[in-house]
Amino acid sequence: MPRPPTHDLTAEQAVIGAALLAPGVVADLAATLTPADFYRPAHTRLWEALCHMHAAGQPIDPIAVAGRLAETGDLGMVGGAPYLHTLIATVPTAANAPHYARIVVEHARRRQVADLGTYLAQRAEAGTDVADLVAAGRAILDQASDGAQWPPLIPLGDHRHLPDFPSHALPAWVAEMVHGVAEFTQTPVDAAGCIALAALSTAAGGRAEVEVRGSWREPTNLFTVVVLPPGSRKSAVFAAMTAPLLAAEQTMVERTKPAIVEAELSARVASKAAEKTALAAANADASGRDTLLAEATAAAMHADAVTVPVLPQLIADDVTSEEAASLLAEQGGRLAVLSPEGGIFATIAGRYSGTPNLEVFLKGHAGDMMRVNRRSRDPEHIKHPALTLGLALQPEVLRDLAGMPGFRGKGLLARILFSLPENTVGRRKPGADPVPESVATTYATNLGAMVTTLAEWTDPAVLPLTPEANERVLEIECQIEPRLAPGGAWGHVVDWGSKYTGAIVRIAGLIHLAEHLRDGWGKPVTADTIDQAALLGEYFAAHALAAFSDMGADKATHNARHIAAWIERTGVTTFTKREAFRALKSAQLPTAADFDAPLAALESHGYLRQTETPERPRTGGRPPSPTYLVHPHIHQPTAPVRELPTARQTA
Repeated sequence: MPRPPTHDLTAEQAVIGAALLAPGVVADLAATLTPADFYRPAHTRLWEALCHMHAAGQPIDPIAVAGRLAETGDLGMVGGAPYLHTLIATVPTAANAPHYARIVVEHARRRQVADLGTYLAQRAEAGTDVADLVAAGRAILDQASDGAQWPPLIPLGDHRHLPDFPSHALPAWVAEMVHGVAEFTQTPVDAAGCIALAALSTAAGGRAEVEVRGSWREPTNLFTVVVLPPGSRKSAVFAAMTAPLLAAEQTMVERTKPAIVEAELSARVASKAAEKTALAAANADASGRDTLLAEATAAAMHADAVTVPVLPQLIADDVTSEEAASLLAEQGGRLAVLSPEGGIFATIAGRYSGTPNLEVFLKGHAGDMMRVNRRSRDPEHIKHPALTLGLALQPEVLRDLAGMPGFRGKGLLARILFSLPENTVGRRKPGADPVPESVATTYATNLGAMVTTLAEWTDPAVLPLTPEANERVLEIECQIEPRLAPGGAWGHVVDWGSKYTGAIVRIAGLIHLAEHLRDGWGKPVTADTIDQAALLGEYFAAHALAAFSDMGADKATHNARHIAAWIERTGVTTFTKREAFRALKSAQLPTAADFDAPLAALESHGYLRQTETPERPRTGGRPPSPTYLVHPHIHQPTAPVRELPTARQTA
């Protein structure tokens, strides 16, 4: 019988027990000891959790670790909370942790060398080129002796572990409506929750800014996108969540109509008076012309100064960029594009004009001054534009976004909060209860009050942070910055990640205004509100990683998934590019060159590591084929592919 792989479970237990007993050792041990070095999968999970918690500045003790493992769904797999106390009990002294860690690493290297022997034997029997085998063997031995560490895996689009929408972070009257609509329509809570945020953004957008520190201010408008397949009742959710906005808009229209009639009449009277005065000046003799000309000038200026109000409009649907700019100018810089479809993206990408026009949406999100040129009137400056975007897309549309001209490069996608909820079609309950009348009435009343209370503001109200809230924001910044580094968890979405903290601040501003409907502008945003917004931020971060992975589902990413499936299916721990080509050559991957991009994608996501193949003298024949090592986690039964390290936990 074959001998089991070399390992020392007692040493593994002692290392983790020492870390639980004396958390300070994690920083020293993590420099040489990786999760992949542990033989027992439960210990791999535990060490990974300890390293993540240490990097996030979280307390490391049995209760905190058990809470994290319960949150990630791994607590049962590692043996439950009692096993954590068992690990502590096995530690003679935490001072010996480095000794036990060296034992664990040594066994890991021995297993790696043993795997190499098996690999070489199998490849030799299969007729693999001898030079390739020798070069690959040397490179892998070098990697084993150096103890090179593996980075965390970055998923290629596996959505199975995406978090649920944290509706409890919303104000109670909003959360109750979200759950009521989700139950009645039998749709994911995520859909109603994201549209609720877009509705709050519509009500407050352009009328309030959150002041963080110094000159850093964030407007309170959001871009949200929910991704659901056809037949998911997106329209029903939109109708329920946005109906109070349309009702508030109609109320403002009715209030404005008399003012429009009065202004139009005043404009006609002033225009007639100006014409009459100008005619008198034209017919006057030289002695009285100067006086009449001055009167005519004054009358003309008076007529020109009469402004006719426009009918209020909160929401547009599928508008062009030019129409959106005009509407923003007419509506004092506030507009929302809300739609259960994603046609707006094709429109601004140039579906009608042939030329992409993203400026309105980029500046409308950032609040940057916008100059609008219109044919019938002088150019207008919008000092604080605030454009809200709330859309529902089909998965196919999402995958097309990254390929639309300028969407990624100019930063439009970086401004969007994505949600990829689980599809409920096929599991819906017919005859679900409608939204309780009291819930719907409260939601409509409060959202309408939010619209009308802020409607008269011309310059944005400034919402300061309390000192404690500012500290919370600073903590989030410190947590996020390492993730944005090259090779970090968010290194491939640094454009989106750079706006993450700002998005949390914006959400906090909306929660604040929704909880203080009639006097929110006179109160500072508290630390608790930042914590509520941070929960939503963590949700959107995990979903954004999945969304960008899907948007990268071009040929390279699609083929990368194909190769990853082959790796998992065959259980290979090392392979050459030539071997992958022989196994997977098809119309999808017809040439060896077609493997370069997907293999590079797998490398960048941490699935593979290319060995440094030693050069050999040129004696003819083919050069050595690149050799790849496979991340050990890929072949573990429930390999932990984390979308996002858990951020700061709130009380």
